[in-house]
Amino acid sequence: MTQILVTQKRSGIGQTGRQRATLYGLGLRRLNHTVTLRDTPAIRGMIVKVQHLIDVKVIEGEAPLSTKRKR
Repeated sequence: MTQILVTQKRSGIGQTGRQRATLYGLGLRRLNHTVTLRDTPAIRGMIVKVQHLIDVKVIEGEAPLSTKRKR
């Protein structure tokens, strides 16, 4: 499963209400706040709308292993 690290680098003050709402929707609350999100088309679209306010880092990972083993 691919994950994305999103960090808010610029303030939402002075931006449009839609951009501030997008930051809030991404889970960003303050400067230098970092959240880990799943890589989905919806999240990618939100990132594009506020790309000038955030830094993005993609983390490649494997799907979590099941705790039950088949015998």
